[in-house]
Amino acid sequence: MSASTRTVGILIFDDVEVLDFCGPFEVFSTARLSVSSAPEPRLFRVLTIAERAGIVRCRGDLLVQPHHTIGDHPKLDLLVVPGGYGTRRERTNQVLLDWIVAQDRQTELTTSVCTGAFLLAGAGLLDGRRATTHWGSIDWLREHHPAVDVRDDERVVDEGRIVTSAGVSAGIDMALQLVSRLHGQAAAVATARSMEYSWDSGVLEGADAI
Repeated sequence: MSASTRTVGILIFDDVEVLDFCGPFEVFSTARLSVSSAPEPRLFRVLTIAERAGIVRCRGDLLVQPHHTIGDHPKLDLLVVPGGYGTRRERTNQVLLDWIVAQDRQTELTTSVCTGAFLLAGAGLLDGRRATTHWGSIDWLREHHPAVDVRDDERVVDEGRIVTSAGVSAGIDMALQLVSRLHGQAAAVATARSMEYSWDSGVLEGADAI
């Protein structure tokens, strides 16, 4: 693994929506600078992280063994907080909210997919910012977090260090946008192609590498 490889931590918890975390996992774990038959350096190291050790029961009864817990993971460069029914419970879990705040102090980017925005909002990270979530939860987020400028007309809302996305499959678009920001649009296009993901790169217009 190259010294420049960024570490992505994806939080998981019981009743997490599967594609919310597996979509970004697939993007970041397969991201390369180009489509090539020759091996290329990994751009990201991707880890799943849970509050406690042991199997996580995801939505649909998918069982996942996380790589780390919130107490033993390496330093993260990017944090992904997915959604799912489990966020209804975890949005009041102060241990997790405190951990998210602590990670945000040192990550390059903090992101959410779907109702993962509930956790970022609960941690106070979305106050005064634009953000989005699953279409079915837009009204709830507006009602319970009036300090957040909740958008219902954007699939990915990029506020610089904080990036939120709409529901489920939107996490794939968000992850591709971050690949583009960090490594250039050609890398994002190559990653989408390697996944055979039908993706409108126009969503990335103006999202140059940083």
